[in-house]
Amino acid sequence: MNSAKPAQRAAFRSFEESTREDWSVIGGHFAEFAKGLPDRVLAHLRLLDGDFGGFPVDRLHHSLLAATLAQEAGEDDEYVVCALLHDIGDTLGTYNHPDIAAAILKPFVSEANHWMVQHHGMFQGYYFFHHLDLDRTMRDRFRDQPHYQRTRLFCERYDNVAFDASLACKPLELFEPLVRRVFSVPKRSIYLKGA
Repeated sequence: MNSAKPAQRAAFRSFEESTREDWSVIGGHFAEFAKGLPDRVLAHLRLLDGDFGGFPVDRLHHSLLAATLAQEAGEDDEYVVCALLHDIGDTLGTYNHPDIAAAILKPFVSEANHWMVQHHGMFQGYYFFHHLDLDRTMRDRFRDQPHYQRTRLFCERYDNVAFDASLACKPLELFEPLVRRVFSVPKRSIYLKGA
């Protein structure tokens, strides 16, 4: 027989009925759940292992190589985590993978890095859209945006070249501390006072 005490839960049937006490209970659960976010992100990233989708390397290798190249070039930890996670949305966002990655990263990264991840799909298209009869200059609609150059360089230096199976990448375990650090404290969220 399980003698563990059941977890306390709120008592409302609708948000409109909720009380400060209910939200205190939920807040306690939320704090514990939020601590596990880096573990969930890393577990989802591991789903890319062995998923080639016809590419020369699997999606995890591509992500690790992009992060490795960014780190070796001296990019800061937040940027390296963005490079690592830029394609994490591939499994759930088949037609909009950058949006998934950007949504996961948004509370934890700068506006510049968020914009870069959110728009990298259109920018990486410069290198191959013409083979699919798509407009490879699609990225140029953002030429006047402040993060255009940052995103163009991300794709040029780290995303575009991270399909080379002959290049070694660092193992995921070496990036875990960076992921945990970046995801430890949100910078912006509707759930933060003053955000």
